Amino acid sequence: MAFRWKNDLTEKDITPKQLWLNRRQIIAAAGASFVGMPALAQSLEPNTLSDIRSYNNYYEFGTGKEDPAQNAHKLDASNWTIKVDGLVDNPGDYSLDDLLGGLTVEERIYRFRCVEAWSMVVPWNGVELADVLDRVGVKSSAKYVAFETVVQPDNMIGVQRRVIPFPYVEGLRLDEARHPLALLATGIYGEPMANQNGAPIRLVVPWKYGFKSIKSIVRITLTDKQPPATWNLINAREYGFYSNVNPNVSHPRWSQASERRIGGGLFASRQDTLMFNGYDEVASLYDGMNLAENF
Repeated sequence: MAFRWKNDLTEKDITPKQLWLNRRQIIAAAGASFVGMPALAQSLEPNTLSDIRSYNNYYEFGTGKEDPAQNAHKLDASNWTIKVDGLVDNPGDYSLDDLLGGLTVEERIYRFRCVEAWSMVVPWNGVELADVLDRVGVKSSAKYVAFETVVQPDNMIGVQRRVIPFPYVEGLRLDEARHPLALLATGIYGEPMANQNGAPIRLVVPWKYGFKSIKSIVRITLTDKQPPATWNLINAREYGFYSNVNPNVSHPRWSQASERRIGGGLFASRQDTLMFNGYDEVASLYDGMNLAENF
């Protein structure tokens, strides 16, 4: 299946597969050393290849960057079902085949911008969220789509330790969810989604910071009220509901005006962050809104 390009991205822009799967920065130049950027920090530091391969964020499997790679194999993704409820015509518990079967699976190259000011370019495999919403039927009174991540206490050490409130929840306004860029992804690089990356199905919203792209979805709810979002609940001052990539609105603890591209190398300069992560086609969704207040 051929890649479908978005904006100016091509295959040469894709973050190398090993880097994406392990979420760690690496210098590609021959003879260079490996380097990484720890969370919430700007400085670079040398890392071993082992460290690079184990770096990820998925708090259900622990807060340490190595924890997801070590623990996510415990995720039971067999017989996966997604509960669809709320303001829908066809509520129920859907298998992945029932929910996605027959829909067009595409490979899309998207920018991925973390709130921690690093970025990647990732080829996702998935279906448009709008197609799934059409399948289940959205009632006219619905205004938002809420999502919930799986909780498996016996398999998730982070859940056992209650490191943050679980289940992890997120949400989109209905017009955001229906935008053609919003994707339900089931794979990366043409392969099934790895557990630590959100197997078997996750949301991808490329114009928003990465934490909006909720992993391992087990529930989709249509509602007429703005749904809760985990990081907004934890710290609303730092993490707004919308969480659009916006270089003009700093995080309270660091600037969002620039970013470091993973795999760019030790001497690569930081890149200017683009409004909406470069996806200008979504700008009309926010006409008339103050995006410094609705961040």
